Amino acid sequence: MTDVILETKNLTREFKGFIAVNAVNLQVQRGHIHALIGPNGAGKTTCFNLLTKFLVPTSGQILFNGRDITASRPAQIARMGIIRSFQISAVFPHLSVLENVRIGLQRSLGTAFHFWKSEATLSQLNDRAMVLLEEVSLTEFADSITVDLPYGRKRALEIATTLAMEPELMLLDEPTQGMGHEDVARVTELIKKVAKGRTILMVEHNMGVVSGICDRISVLQRGAILAEGDYQTVSQNPQVLEAYMGSTAALEGAH
Repeated sequence: MTDVILETKNLTREFKGFIAVNAVNLQVQRGHIHALIGPNGAGKTTCFNLLTKFLVPTSGQILFNGRDITASRPAQIARMGIIRSFQISAVFPHLSVLENVRIGLQRSLGTAFHFWKSEATLSQLNDRAMVLLEEVSLTEFADSITVDLPYGRKRALEIATTLAMEPELMLLDEPTQGMGHEDVARVTELIKKVAKGRTILMVEHNMGVVSGICDRISVLQRGAILAEGDYQTVSQNPQVLEAYMGSTAALEGAH
C-alpha cells in the first residue's frame, strides 16, 4: 500500500444547520500532487480551513502521518510540517525578496521575529535563502523590493517563503488565481519543480493546471466527495461534467 501522509475520516463541518463539508474521507499519498477541485461553493476552502485548523470540525478526524491532529492548533500543525501558503506568505511588501525568505528561514530555526538580531547573524541565512530563490527562479530579484514584483513573481516568492519552513506537506490555496496565461504557466512549472520529494495538496480552479501536474484529483460537490482519481478518470465522469454545469468544454479542453 502506498504511504498515506494525510487522511480525513468522515470530516464534517456544519454552520447553523448548513453542512459545508459532509463526511469527507480524503487520503493524500506521500510524494503526490493532489488537487481538490469543484464548482464554486463546493466546500473546498472550508475543507482547507479544517485541515489547517482555522476551523474546528463538527465531527470526524484528521490524521497526519497516522497521528490524530483533529484537536491541534494552527501553530502546532505548522511545527509538524503542514504549511499552507498564505499562513506565512503574507510577504512583507517593503522588504527585499531576499529578506522575506530570510524571515521564513528564521521561523524554521526558532528565532522568529528576532528582528533586532545583527545583520551579521542574519547574513548567515543568506546562502540558504539564495538556494531557495534559485529553486523558484527569483535569484535575479533578490535585492528587489517585494512591492515592485509582478504578481506571478510574488506568488513564486510566497512559495519560496513556504519552502523556507521546510514543509512535509504544502497546502497551496488557488496558487494561480488572478494570473495571466504566462504567469500561470510559470507557476505551474514551479509547483511541478518544488513537488520533487514533497507532498502538495492544492485547491485550484484552473483545469489546465490540474490536468498537467496532478497525480490524483478529488472533486467536491455540496461539501461531499463526488469523484476521485487521475485527471483522465475524473474528466470523463458524467457526474463531474454535470456538476460543472455546461463547463464540459472546460474540462475536456483543458489539456
